[in-house]
Amino acid sequence: MADPATVPLAFIGCDVGKAEIVVFDSRDKRIRSIPNRAENLAAFAQTLDVDCFVVCEATGGHEQALLAAMVAAGIPCHRADARKVKAFIRSYGTLGKTDAIDATALHRYGEERHSSLIRWRTRDTWRDTHQTLILARQDLVATRVAYANRLGAPSDAAVRPFFEALLASLEGQIAAIEAAIRTLVDDNAPLKQAVTLLTGVVGIGFKTASSLFALMPELGGLTGAQAGALGGLAPHPNQSGAREGYRRTKGGRPEVRKVLFMAAMSAARHHKTLRPFYERLIAKGKKKLVALVAVMRKLLVICNAVLRDGAVAA
Repeated sequence: MADPATVPLAFIGCDVGKAEIVVFDSRDKRIRSIPNRAENLAAFAQTLDVDCFVVCEATGGHEQALLAAMVAAGIPCHRADARKVKAFIRSYGTLGKTDAIDATALHRYGEERHSSLIRWRTRDTWRDTHQTLILARQDLVATRVAYANRLGAPSDAAVRPFFEALLASLEGQIAAIEAAIRTLVDDNAPLKQAVTLLTGVVGIGFKTASSLFALMPELGGLTGAQAGALGGLAPHPNQSGAREGYRRTKGGRPEVRKVLFMAAMSAARHHKTLRPFYERLIAKGKKKLVALVAVMRKLLVICNAVLRDGAVAA
């Protein structure tokens, strides 16, 4: 894989769709379409060389075949955050949206930011399976909460039997997914080791540990500041002139914050260092939610250190 510090000679922007991929190639300034099938993408990869840099967006998994073809051919590639690319396009005053516009913008995004963009690497199959199970469980739990809340509405009495049947089905499916997650953890040594290390942290149970490892696979390879920012738990400055505004956490991965919330509540009561930390913040007049978010950030930094060092601090 090419060094990010090496300046590519060509940039390829790929707007990925379910059926086809629209490509802008800086070498000839042309736009073309390629069927989103493994054999077609493998043939496309053979027309490139290691001096090219391919950029695409995350598109619900439809980009996986493209990334796999590029990695197999040794072509540097990057899967961009769709929100960042959208903001990048708007910064140029572009209001229209077509596949060709997006492909051209992705090429320009790679051209301007290639030195800071992480090159895609093939992940182990078990990591993808684990993450898929965790995300499916989260979706089903959210659906269960929504329909359980609707059962409390008097106007929904006529559909109560249907909702109750649906909730019973959801309970069964959630239990089945949780069993599949436990089996995967037990059968996979690296995953089992990571979950075991994380559950050694006070406040972190099996579900939280498993979810955290799936949603933040970067854990263990980050600095504390990077972990907090990626988890959406870093307070960002809000200052202008003499005004010092209220700092708020934003960005990052909201699903990580949801996973850590209950764990932080437990850590604020029982963790030997996070409990006094939480109490000091409350004594200083901080709101309970603000103090709890600070505990969440500290807890995430601890989890990152545990996976990095391979041991829970005494």
